[in-house]
Amino acid sequence: MSDSGTVTGDAAPVRKIIHIDMDAFYASVEQRDNPELRGKPVAVGGSAERGVVAAASYEARKFGVRSAMPSVTAKRQCPELIFVKPRFEVYKAISRQIREIFAEHTPVIEPLSLDEAYLDVTENLQGIPLARDVALRIREKIKAETGLNASAGISYNKFLAKLASDHRKPNGQFVISPEMGPAFVETLPVGKFHGIGPATAAKMNALGLFTGLDIRNQTLEFMNANFGKSGAYYYWISRGVDERPVRANRIRKSIGAETTFSTDLDAFDALAAELRPLVDKVWRHCETTGNRGRTVTLKIKFADFEIITRSRSVTSAVAGRDELERLACGLLEIEMPLPKRVRLLGVSLSSLQDGDDAEPQLTLGI
Repeated sequence: MSDSGTVTGDAAPVRKIIHIDMDAFYASVEQRDNPELRGKPVAVGGSAERGVVAAASYEARKFGVRSAMPSVTAKRQCPELIFVKPRFEVYKAISRQIREIFAEHTPVIEPLSLDEAYLDVTENLQGIPLARDVALRIREKIKAETGLNASAGISYNKFLAKLASDHRKPNGQFVISPEMGPAFVETLPVGKFHGIGPATAAKMNALGLFTGLDIRNQTLEFMNANFGKSGAYYYWISRGVDERPVRANRIRKSIGAETTFSTDLDAFDALAAELRPLVDKVWRHCETTGNRGRTVTLKIKFADFEIITRSRSVTSAVAGRDELERLACGLLEIEMPLPKRVRLLGVSLSSLQDGDDAEPQLTLGI
């Protein structure tokens, strides 16, 4: 990487951004604290019929077990799987410990969840010239103080740093330099792009876009016409360009998820069934970040692209996944029968508060 602060033209020095991602964080904490779990397939979450895996150890991942998977599916794929109840207060305490290590190197820290963050170390507090050495020192100190492994990606922007941190997992790090960036992206399947979900990837594939190079071969006008306001973002990241800054003390105002249907729907039961995975996704983010919220919003986009939103606020933070589903489905039920068929549904939770101030219930909604 051009860690020397090379100036390109009259631009500012090349940024040095690190993405730190703890390896199988929740599961690794449980294995650290209970020696009997070490070397065994472990899932943090509930084993009940409606349970969901919040995190899986690397031993469990060999069997295809992964986060967000229904517990019954995980158990079927790995009969020896050991389920452990989550201890979010413990994970949050360790996360604070890790952020203190980050803060020894830079004040520009953007936490994404309890187990990952971006750091801008272009100007780092210890004057270490190479970003890869900053990352190595951080990972060594995390290991020494917590007994846990972290992986790191180092690059000149956030998009590539996050890609790089996946490249040498677990317990590794990888640098994507400005010279490497565009070539690294061009062979990447679009489904591997952070920010491109399954529905968008399928749409891209239908348009003949399968790799970063395929996107790069399109005009900005084509990308904007087909992908709206996200089109420009996809256009630039396919070229290895991402100007988003690392935002210290970023405050997330809401957590949401939405899905576009392959065929338009109008029946309540069919729409309610589509809401459930969205509720799962939103609640999983609540569990990961420790955030809770009081306002549930339902977004409905009709077949003619008209959008309506309906919200309901409750007096105290939504305490569990089932309550979130009940509130979301209640908002949908009030709108029935719908005047037109629906092409998209979304659910969001706002009026967020940090888990330290939220309701004490921190168990998975299972």
